[in-house]
Amino acid sequence: MQLQRFETINEQIRLRYLELKRRHPEQFLDRLNLSWSNWGFGAEPLADSAKRLQQAGIHYIELHGNHYGPSLGYDAKETLAVLGRHGIAVSGVCGMFSRDNDMSSNRPLHRQAAIDYIKRETEFTAATGGGYMLVVPGAVGRPKPYDDMEWERSVATLQSVADIFVEYGVKSAIEPIRSAEVSLVRTIADAKHYIAAVDHPGVQHINADVFHMQAEEKHIAAGLLEADGHLINLHMADSNRCALGDGSMDLDTIIMALYLLGFNKPGRFVTPEPLGPGGDPYPAMNGRPNKEKLDKLVTDSAHYFRERENQVLARQ
Repeated sequence: MQLQRFETINEQIRLRYLELKRRHPEQFLDRLNLSWSNWGFGAEPLADSAKRLQQAGIHYIELHGNHYGPSLGYDAKETLAVLGRHGIAVSGVCGMFSRDNDMSSNRPLHRQAAIDYIKRETEFTAATGGGYMLVVPGAVGRPKPYDDMEWERSVATLQSVADIFVEYGVKSAIEPIRSAEVSLVRTIADAKHYIAAVDHPGVQHINADVFHMQAEEKHIAAGLLEADGHLINLHMADSNRCALGDGSMDLDTIIMALYLLGFNKPGRFVTPEPLGPGGDPYPAMNGRPNKEKLDKLVTDSAHYFRERENQVLARQ
């Protein structure tokens, strides 16, 4: 029986993976670095989050970029102390971009707010040892364009502040978001085009998200391979945006693609962000956490990911 098109791509990736494993087994000695994006934990003390990750065997955290003003957000010294008690290091910071700090906005005050926000989060990321900051070119939750100049405004706004990424040694990671949520930069190809337009050494990386890739890419694993050296972080959830293992996501092929990219190296992270089904997960950002539900979500995802990684690495 003839393979379906996605199965043909799967098989091509599998064969490439096995060939690389045969020729360069030394490239498979290190495991993928597993992190967790904590903004979905809501209004939970950071110590509780760190304890949960430690118990699940996760050693990195992608922190909620919650410095929405100069008097808001995590304190760097206190954050390091809390995480250190649980053996957790900062992988990066998840920048949050809404209409209030939209780089593509037709309101200059909102673009200025984006510039100020990026400065605060970049400084915090560097102070906590994080390697990247996630940047979204337009507001999340606003799929309708303002006008036909959004792209130009977003590029110019990021160019105006991009030196700070080089100054602090933090990588700007552009995240493509599905078209139901944003008006520009929805695919890996879009992100690469945007990076080329900004044309700055501090803006060279991509944060991919399999939930958004399901809607926008022809094939998730092939899309990751297209990102190539730009990819620095991958947000993960199963097909229903729930815990890994609770849906129908082809995790094995994604893992093969990541090893083909040499993603099992320092400074590259696989970061679950299972925010649950539904159209708008953002109210949970400030909501009351359900500890038991979150404990299970993290533990199940971490265990299933490592289980599948072990199975993939055992293939000959």
